[in-house]
Amino acid sequence: ATFPHAWRYRDHVVDAFNEDRPFDVFVREQIAGDLMTAENEAHALEDRCPHKGGPLSQGIVHGTSVTCPLHNWVISLTTGEAQGADKGVVNTIPLRLENGRLLLDFSAMKARHVG
Repeated sequence: ATFPHAWRYRDHVVDAFNEDRPFDVFVREQIAGDLMTAENEAHALEDRCPHKGGPLSQGIVHGTSVTCPLHNWVISLTTGEAQGADKGVVNTIPLRLENGRLLLDFSAMKARHVG
């Protein structure tokens, strides 16, 4: 797959540096870029598997799911729910595309924190 808009991520990194954005905020913002499907659909989830807290941003994206790298739990990118026999849910983060940039709504995530 090719990513013709990858330069936007570079610009995001430069902007974050120039704005002296706190590191923890910058790291949370990476989730959207990490969870791009092959169809270029963007999804954002809290970077924490509901099983043992594994880093979903390091998992493998397939279709509209991501597999946790620790114990292979499969999480829906759309709903945040564990798939198959596994039970659990992770917060999804609302996002929208505006002027070619993905904008994440972290205030909505805080308001409905799971767990």
